[in-house]
Amino acid sequence: MGLYEFFYEYFVLPIKENQGYNPVNTIAYAIILGIAVLLLYRMLKRMEIKVDNRFFRALIPYIILGPLMRSMTDVGILPRTYLTVSPGGYFVIAAFAIASLFAVWKHCPGERLYPLYRDFGWILVGGLLFVLVINLDNVSFNPAVFRYFIPALLVSEAFIWLLSRKFALVSDNSILFYTHFYDATTTFVGIQFLGFWEQHVLARWLIDAFGTAAVMYLEKFLILLPVVWILDREMKEEDPDLINFVKLTIFILGFGPGTRNLLIMLMGG
Repeated sequence: MGLYEFFYEYFVLPIKENQGYNPVNTIAYAIILGIAVLLLYRMLKRMEIKVDNRFFRALIPYIILGPLMRSMTDVGILPRTYLTVSPGGYFVIAAFAIASLFAVWKHCPGERLYPLYRDFGWILVGGLLFVLVINLDNVSFNPAVFRYFIPALLVSEAFIWLLSRKFALVSDNSILFYTHFYDATTTFVGIQFLGFWEQHVLARWLIDAFGTAAVMYLEKFLILLPVVWILDREMKEEDPDLINFVKLTIFILGFGPGTRNLLIMLMGG
């Protein structure tokens, strides 16, 4: 198999035919993500932008853009191209977010950066929402999703709340556990009750092995627990901005797919 055939089979074909992820592209995308996190962290350090609550609030609209664009693609409002589905769509949003941040920083450094960066992001979200509104005839809203989603979410988040009262590691990182259990809930509901399927390799294998999408909660917990242990215990002497940026990335990896799943279910995708 030549290089072109290899790339086409493992990277192009899965996107073209909506096959989901495979072990090869999963590893490749994970490596790209790791490199991107380190490069973005270094960029923020050079720009003297701290990864704190101000930065997080300014980043919220850009975090919403990804799942909103992907869900609108999956229900047919936006054209399905390599730049609107995973992972291309998230690369596009990341490029928008980075370019916007650099442009605002270049012309308005200091405290003015955060509100201007945030507002520009909300303008982009507003543009996508406008496209959604004028295409509502193409959306089959399915409120029955809440019949399954809300009870499952309440039970799963209550479990995290109970753990956070007993274990400091969970309490200190509760937002990450809450967010990833929200993601797990959307996967559980979509697969267990609404006929959706899992795109990720490990999760797909676990669901097949255990016979239920409820195993997603266990997967999320067993992956997240050692990660936050390493960040909080083994890397506590590292730069706090690096730790915060890694945790921000983990948050996005839970919130983005979870919100995309929920929106697709609600819009009848």
